[in-house]
Amino acid sequence: MSAASPLPAYQRVKRYVLDRIQRGAWQEGDAIPGEEALAREFGVSRMTVNRALRELSDEQIVERVQGSGTYVAQQKYQATLVEIRNIAEEIAARGHRHHSALHTLERCKADEVLARAFGVRTGRRLFHSVVVHFENDRPIQVEDRYVHPDVAPEYLAQDFTSQTPNAYLMRVAPLQGVSFVIEAVPPSSHVAKLLAMTSGEPCLVLRRQTRSRGRVASVAAMWHPASRYQFTGSF
Repeated sequence: MSAASPLPAYQRVKRYVLDRIQRGAWQEGDAIPGEEALAREFGVSRMTVNRALRELSDEQIVERVQGSGTYVAQQKYQATLVEIRNIAEEIAARGHRHHSALHTLERCKADEVLARAFGVRTGRRLFHSVVVHFENDRPIQVEDRYVHPDVAPEYLAQDFTSQTPNAYLMRVAPLQGVSFVIEAVPPSSHVAKLLAMTSGEPCLVLRRQTRSRGRVASVAAMWHPASRYQFTGSF
């Protein structure tokens, strides 16, 4: 559409509502102005406003409650499966703020499960980290990661509050391959607390193994609250 061709009226209303939500003026659960108020503000018909809000509802940006009004919907944050991306970049691409909290950074020994995953002997030394990632101050991922020391020998010396483990590993251990599985499972009480989840809410768990320099580089489980996260992908 050229600069000389203005947006259709319903698109102007839709853009206004979306902009207010994205800038944080209207938060999740907030009521937004009704159709009549928006129609007066934009000088358009209620039918035009209705179309704008209907499309926003279909896109799960707002929630329309019969007899009550229209509210900002709970956002389901998305992660792409087509490529491995730094979660901080995923969040920034949505125009949101990322920060993280480091809960564990240690040496450990491989048990039988980890030994099979890494292709090493039981008791082999590994590195282990647990990081909670936040989007706009809401916890959306617990990243529980094990790393092969030969691939990233300086892993324990990193500050994972200023960079993500993924960003560091992608820099020092060029990716050769990846395998993953996604499942819905109940979280442990510890994970549920870290993610500020309600009782009985399931997690979407991405279990991912990466390979670099001819060996398994890392094995990670990324836990996400199912009510506010989804995975997407396309080819």
